[in-house]
Amino acid sequence: MSLQVKRPKGTQDVLPADIMKWRTVEATVSDTAEQFGFREIRTPVFEDTALYVRSVGDTSDVVTKEMYTVSSKGDATFTLRPEGTAGVVRAMLENGMMNEGFPQKVYYIIPAYRHEKPQAGRLREFHQFGVEMFGTQSPYADAEIILLAAAILDGCGLENVALHLNSIGCPECRAKYREALREYFAPHREELCETCRERLEKNPMRLLDCKSPICREIASGAPVILDYLCDGCREHFEELKSILDDYGIKYEVDSRIVRGLDYYTRTVFEFISQDIGAQGTVCGGGRYDGLVQELGGQPVPALGFGMGLERLIMTMESCGCAFEPEKTPDLYIAPMGDAARRKAALLADAVRQAGYAAETDLVGRGLKPQMRYADKIGAKFVVVIGDNELETGEAKLKNMRSGEETPVKLSEFMNAFSSELINEVFENGLGDEIAGAVADEIEKDTSL
Repeated sequence: MSLQVKRPKGTQDVLPADIMKWRTVEATVSDTAEQFGFREIRTPVFEDTALYVRSVGDTSDVVTKEMYTVSSKGDATFTLRPEGTAGVVRAMLENGMMNEGFPQKVYYIIPAYRHEKPQAGRLREFHQFGVEMFGTQSPYADAEIILLAAAILDGCGLENVALHLNSIGCPECRAKYREALREYFAPHREELCETCRERLEKNPMRLLDCKSPICREIASGAPVILDYLCDGCREHFEELKSILDDYGIKYEVDSRIVRGLDYYTRTVFEFISQDIGAQGTVCGGGRYDGLVQELGGQPVPALGFGMGLERLIMTMESCGCAFEPEKTPDLYIAPMGDAARRKAALLADAVRQAGYAAETDLVGRGLKPQMRYADKIGAKFVVVIGDNELETGEAKLKNMRSGEETPVKLSEFMNAFSSELINEVFENGLGDEIAGAVADEIEKDTSL
């Protein structure tokens, strides 16, 4: 009995029927980022484990529970990236990009890996879009990052999304806040979950985003970070809010946003959808001014955000947002007989070289099965070629949408096909630009 191998838990297959959803989202995020002056960067899928321990923090869930780490020959250990920021900082330092003019602005679309319980919108292998900006402390930079995220979500068609905003201060004012949290939670120590009891000494701010109902209830009365901000952090936060007001960006100050990664400072934010239940965060980010120095560089302020593409697509589906339609062949050539099959292959090649999509029979079907197949794949036009068509040098080009058939000479097939395609474009209201591109092909010498 053969063993059926299945995909690993917490992963998913993206099938051809869904690929246009991904292409729609990937085009939207990359095009919008480039409008804001961000350039794409690509980094390895695995890094030295020490990179994530130093950057993410050895008390974070990512490091203590979720990383996929392997040993190579020798003593080195490597980790599949659980997030994108640390690898980008390492790459920019190693390749001298921090010595170039500021601000440096990059974006990426990556697969990432975390060992956690799979659920809707949260997988062990997931895909993340992220942006990073380096070299500016200005709250205008914070506002631009938020504007970029808002523009992407708007470009995806999402409407019922709220911006939640907070400041978690700098290391100096945050140290006082942590002590206040320890004092608050200490009397409740035995009521906390095991994870939070460990966090209480190492990183008490993490208690504020625990998902345990008991811990959340206890945390509801905890001190608020905004009451502990130093003058510089408070001024930065107030100016950011004023800038967002100028832009007309609505926001809600949410003192419970603390972010799960230790490298964040000052501004933190989330965009939360009301359409996908408890897992409603579709974007999260903020400022991490100490990370570059932590990873061996000079002190360089930095900020950015990340979006999980699976969750973004799930949200768009829930909201009925539009995706680019699946691409279908412009032409299907149905041959009948060996001689016709040779002619069909040449015609298909000519059509493809002219820039169109064409298919022809490869499995030896009869005419009716071929017509059903052409309809199934959504071919715009079909031409049937048999012995009679080869003898007369003429065939009929069928518009599969209207059912109309147009006689065409095989010797002038490309010109006739291009003309019919132009007519189809105009009838469907797709505009002069597309029709013009099709018309350009008529000028090419594609006669057979």
